[in-house]
Amino acid sequence: MTIPFFAPDLFEADREVLLDLVQEIGTAPDQKFILGERTARFEEALRTSLGAADVVACSSGTSALTLVLHAMDVGPGDEVVVPAYGCAPLANTVANLGATPVFADIDPLTMVADPERMEQAVTGRTKALMPAHMFSVMADMPRMRGIAQRHGVRLVEDSAVAQGGVLDGIPAGTWGDAGVFSFVQVKTFGTAGEGGAVVTMDPGLGQTVRTLRNHGQDARFIYGRTGYNSRFDEVLAAFQLHRLPGFPERLERRARIAEYYTERFTPLRDRGVTPPPPGRNGRCYYVYSLLADEREALREHLAARGVASHVHYPLPLPHQPAFARFAAGGRGWPHAESAARRQLAIPVHPHLTDAEVEHIADAVCEFATGRRDR
Repeated sequence: MTIPFFAPDLFEADREVLLDLVQEIGTAPDQKFILGERTARFEEALRTSLGAADVVACSSGTSALTLVLHAMDVGPGDEVVVPAYGCAPLANTVANLGATPVFADIDPLTMVADPERMEQAVTGRTKALMPAHMFSVMADMPRMRGIAQRHGVRLVEDSAVAQGGVLDGIPAGTWGDAGVFSFVQVKTFGTAGEGGAVVTMDPGLGQTVRTLRNHGQDARFIYGRTGYNSRFDEVLAAFQLHRLPGFPERLERRARIAEYYTERFTPLRDRGVTPPPPGRNGRCYYVYSLLADEREALREHLAARGVASHVHYPLPLPHQPAFARFAAGGRGWPHAESAARRQLAIPVHPHLTDAEVEHIADAVCEFATGRRDR
């Protein structure tokens, strides 16, 4: 049995629909390929489902972060507190606006930003906190919101991997001043390409983001500010509208696979393999990540049994050459460093069969049991 990490047939069931949409939009009399009525309907569908004031579709999750930070006037002299472990856009988007990313350590089990460490990193120059949901666990947004309110700073929720997640009854993306989603293929609500969205409860902020995504254009060919080309594609908007009704079913399948894994793997904690905490509150199921004391050995064991796995972030952000200038001397991020050594993701996509899920779980359990019993 060979099980790839990503589903090779992700959009196979929608192939004909996608081809028909390309034909329909490509030959339509209005020749409107970006920011048309399909994008507007897609934004409204998301806005309604989330109970948000505004949703602005844009070119990627990274672009969404940039638009939000720019709309908040983050720039030179400002600091944004971000997790020390995660994807490059957490630091890139801040640095590219001339501001300083300040790295805070993470929770050692969930691998999301540690609220206490985030608060300790706040200074008089802090403009925003930007916690990120990681893999299958949402950050502690109630505490993050409290920290932001205490210090009078903005709260940006990097929910790029978390669409569909709900924490304490509140959807991912709606906890802060703004949140973002990513629609890259392998995300929970991925599309046949790339895209993203900004979610906000602040209509004014939403309008600023809407202007910024289209070169700063207030009205046709009238530019009130400098902006970006971060516009959304009409074909992808129509495709996402087509796939939206099936999203809960796909998310439920991911959740059930994750629950099965966690049930199987929880007894392995004293054998060097640690799963995420159980439960569904604050979960998103984008990626199922283990913490393995002997990661490379586990990876090789899985590969020998036909199971592909994935190391996401082999270096904490402060250790990346691109961000070394922001890493304060004498500081350490031990939990981020540990996660970088131990994190290993296994397949959790909704196209997995029950037999494949059981095979993956058996392989992990066989490894952990064998290492201890040697």
